[in-house]
Amino acid sequence: MDKAKKHMILVLLMAVAATASTTTEQEADRVAALPGQPAVSFEQYAGYVTVNESHGRALFYWFLEATENPQNKPLLLFLTGGPGCSSIAYGQSQEVGPFFPQKGKPELKLNDYSWNKAANLLFIDSPVGVGFSYTNTSSDLKDHIGDTITALDSYNFLLGWFQRFPQFKSHEFYIAGDSYAGHYVPQLAELIIERNNITSDDDLINLKGIMIGNPAIDSETDQSGRIDYAWHHAVISDGLYEEIKEKCNFTQQIVSNDCNSSIQKYIEVYNIIDMYNLYSPTCVDNNQTAISESYSYLKGDALKYISHSGKSLAWYDPCALIYINNYFNRADVQQALHANVTKIPYSWAPCSANLQYRSDDVAFSTLPILRGIIASNLRVWFYSGDVDAVIPVTSTRYTLRKLKLDIEQDWTPWYTDNHQVGGWRVEYKGLTFVTVRGAGHLVPILKPREALQIFDHFLKNEKLPSLPF
Repeated sequence: MDKAKKHMILVLLMAVAATASTTTEQEADRVAALPGQPAVSFEQYAGYVTVNESHGRALFYWFLEATENPQNKPLLLFLTGGPGCSSIAYGQSQEVGPFFPQKGKPELKLNDYSWNKAANLLFIDSPVGVGFSYTNTSSDLKDHIGDTITALDSYNFLLGWFQRFPQFKSHEFYIAGDSYAGHYVPQLAELIIERNNITSDDDLINLKGIMIGNPAIDSETDQSGRIDYAWHHAVISDGLYEEIKEKCNFTQQIVSNDCNSSIQKYIEVYNIIDMYNLYSPTCVDNNQTAISESYSYLKGDALKYISHSGKSLAWYDPCALIYINNYFNRADVQQALHANVTKIPYSWAPCSANLQYRSDDVAFSTLPILRGIIASNLRVWFYSGDVDAVIPVTSTRYTLRKLKLDIEQDWTPWYTDNHQVGGWRVEYKGLTFVTVRGAGHLVPILKPREALQIFDHFLKNEKLPSLPF
């Protein structure tokens, strides 16, 4: 036998071995069923992908195939912001996933508007220190993790995940998320674009577009829009509004002590109402203090103190985070998900109290990255709930002005499939912006039907209907 034939046989044997190994890894991650889960027709998998060998960093994932024809549907990676909040807690368990924990019931509620009706869904807890994701290097949690490492670890996760699930490698791939995902999503997309230009065909990622809800994009416009929104919605007085305008220069990364003092008066209002949805009730459950979320993306000393204690935005129950917290801390749930295999020395939480996100590695603005993504001809959509005071629609409109994109179709109503005005949209050259009437910070929680409609149109690259029929 000549050398060429021997080489060919060796290559074929290696390919067979790699396929067998991949199949074994997939099967090891298969989730038969979760405690209390209703019967479903789709497959699901969960487990870990190592993203940094030397530090022992591994990201936890939960993958849920599309309800029908997963082999023909695109793949969506959904990222929850924070920085430091779990996509399992928010994206999967409150927003766009199929399974929602409930109060006082052992069974999970099936989400009628789950996005896996339109795509295969992939959720990860990112960065390490969030949810079930872990690192064996304790210094990672104190002074190492910021925007740069988060993007790199997420990219390495995707390379490893596609090796484990090669049948999805050729699928159209999209990234979506909300809030601080205004950093996560474009930063990861930029890295994929850069690496696709220099990598081998084996590591190409078929990225087609990004979509971000109520996105934290630009610190200056995020913060100035937040104050303007509060005044226009009768949350703060004329006097406080003028005081903040006089004392605060949001073009600066670190604002003055006088500005901090004024902002503290503004923050006090949100101790009594829910800034994530101005018109929803707050959670009055006795256990609400068990959960604490730190939204440190409200960056700059002026806003870093804002936190959110147990006030979820579920359309049926503002205390949903409590049930989610209880569910994922159950040993039988963790075993079913192949989670917490290293016995993390702290309880699972919707948002991490263990991660100290590096303040010197937080982009003041991701607008330069977005300009590059738009120039690469990827599909880019923003959507914004119009009763969110965290990253309000006002902030996003100010941010979009900075992009200075040509408008192809200006402010136009769009209609839901039950013939109601769902909100408004603007078609820019290279970007679509959609508002959602009556939705808060996490749009799918209060407007699940509309959110699925937007996602479906995004995937199809179709305009939302401008007529009620």
